[in-house]
Amino acid sequence: MSPQSGRRRRGGVAWLLGLAFIGLPLLELYLVIQVGQAIGAGWTILLLVLDSVLGAIIVRREGGRAWRALREALAQARMPHRELADGALVLIGGTLLLTPGFVTDAFGALLVLPVTRPAFRGLLARAVASRLVVFPGPGGPGNDERPGPVVRGDVVDPPE
Repeated sequence: MSPQSGRRRRGGVAWLLGLAFIGLPLLELYLVIQVGQAIGAGWTILLLVLDSVLGAIIVRREGGRAWRALREALAQARMPHRELADGALVLIGGTLLLTPGFVTDAFGALLVLPVTRPAFRGLLARAVASRLVVFPGPGGPGNDERPGPVVRGDVVDPPE
């Protein structure tokens, strides 16, 4: 990876963080005001509270499912990559659902619901894979070293 691409990535992350911490709250505030003007302040507050309560119920159910699936995968001695991704998405989605606001609730619901979660699981897998650095071992691609013969033996600590 070139230094230029590293700068480009950091610049993209800075824009994304700026949008998340400045743009999203402004959008949420605008929508809450618009909904409040349409249905009234009391109903808007009630809607936001009910939305958070419903989100908490869904997160509890889906979090339990994700936890059981993770335990099952570990009991079967298989790599729980799908289960870990689901757990992460439920955690992120649950945080968004408990945050007051209509946009965060909608996006959180998309992350938590089992119908839409597979699409985000793929996005999460690609995002994680793009950040991984793989170092080839001896004899691996791009490495001319070949492993030598295997010598069996015992490890003996030197006398003190």
